[in-house]
Amino acid sequence: MRVKFNIILFLGMLMVMNLQAQEDRGYKIYQFPPDMIPRIDGKTEDWDEFPDEYVVGTDQLWDDSQTYTEIDPQNLDVKVKVAWVKGLNRLYFLYEAYDNYWDFSLPGLHNDTFEIVVDGDLSGGPLIDEQHPNQDLDWGARYFEFHGVHAQNYHIFTPAEGKDWALAWGSQPWIKELPYSNITYSYDFEPGEPGELIAEFWITPFDYAGHEGPERAVKSILKDHKKIGLTWAVIDYDDVNDTSKKGFWNLSKHHKMYGNSSLGTIFTLMPLDEKYLKSLVADWSFVIVDKSERLVAFRDQSRGEITEWQWDFGDGSTSTEQNPFHQYKNPGKYTVILNIKGPEGKARMANVWDVALE
Repeated sequence: MRVKFNIILFLGMLMVMNLQAQEDRGYKIYQFPPDMIPRIDGKTEDWDEFPDEYVVGTDQLWDDSQTYTEIDPQNLDVKVKVAWVKGLNRLYFLYEAYDNYWDFSLPGLHNDTFEIVVDGDLSGGPLIDEQHPNQDLDWGARYFEFHGVHAQNYHIFTPAEGKDWALAWGSQPWIKELPYSNITYSYDFEPGEPGELIAEFWITPFDYAGHEGPERAVKSILKDHKKIGLTWAVIDYDDVNDTSKKGFWNLSKHHKMYGNSSLGTIFTLMPLDEKYLKSLVADWSFVIVDKSERLVAFRDQSRGEITEWQWDFGDGSTSTEQNPFHQYKNPGKYTVILNIKGPEGKARMANVWDVALE
């Protein structure tokens, strides 16, 4: 009975901590077409098509450490661009920043930092051990089974010299390695000097990222119009010998966003811009409804204004329905063809042997 009570108490505490939902201010994540994937080389040319209205700048941040009461671009000025490519389940970032004092000479956390929290499935709630809803658990259980598992925090050092590029805050440092992330910097200054920095990188959001490694990990599936939890803060040190001279420039209204994804902001994954799309494209998918009866449901996924559909199921049968069902008499591998027509012309999509039935 006590175990059952503890589980109920834990779930109740988690629900209370999740009452604060992420804030949706309309931030957008731009979609690049597959032939325009940003090259991680620290150059900005790949991002020339990125819309200005998607840029999140210093004007969206506030210093919740209260070291600075107003934004001063002569002290710190940042621009953040976030993008994605359908099918890759990665978030691409271009981080451009001017700082009047770059602080990165020490080996520890005292380093100018771009801190990101990503919650790919909007599960919300605390993600670090010190905010675990059951503090009676020992540190190991709170850290290894909880910290960074359902949402991830990246302390990205800007720049990183003589240390790894980020602290992936949690028990899963493998998430900051290829093939789950990649980064390149571009800058020309020494510690304590002013200058401009570019950090170009991508990360992989995970719905489950365990300490045991990537074998059981579950990537967040990114798709058109999906909303994800994403927020960040810029930690700006201004004196290598004085940790009090530090700004915490936060995108969220809540200081503890770093450890609770419910206190962050929401971004929406945008569909591909119209300028990259053809006016008429044939496409389709299928689902085997009844394997024993060889019954297959076909779904038209074509784009454009369509007036005619012509299906060839590969067994001599055809259909003019938009979304037909078809029952195959014999087992085999079939080449299915969809032909469409419309005011813009005609198009075809054939899939060779995708439909295979026993």
